[in-house]
Amino acid sequence: MSALPWFVAAWLFGVGLYGLATSRHAVHLVGCLTVCQSATYVLLLGLGFVDGAGPPIFYDHPPGTPAVDPIVQALVLTDIVVGAAVSALLLAIAVQVQKRRHTLDPQALRPLRPPDSAPERSSR
Repeated sequence: MSALPWFVAAWLFGVGLYGLATSRHAVHLVGCLTVCQSATYVLLLGLGFVDGAGPPIFYDHPPGTPAVDPIVQALVLTDIVVGAAVSALLLAIAVQVQKRRHTLDPQALRPLRPPDSAPERSSR
């Protein structure tokens, strides 16, 4: 087994983590989170790779022929679908924040106050 997938996954995760730590835009944060998640794809595919093995289609292979584990491929596909759904949800939240707060800078957003703790206005 090669160490290349481990290095690529670590590099992707590090780049995404650096982007998460230094970003000042919500859409950029979602993109950096997607880069971090792509490290899991590379890592899972690197773990499931078997040198010299064929695809996991067994109807035309003689018994004893090495094949790649289909479970790892299914996990990667599931990871991609979940990542796309999470990214879509986070981008929808970013659109709503932009509409209501007129900024996508996480540091410029102040916490919302509950309606009960809002200062009362005196009627003059």
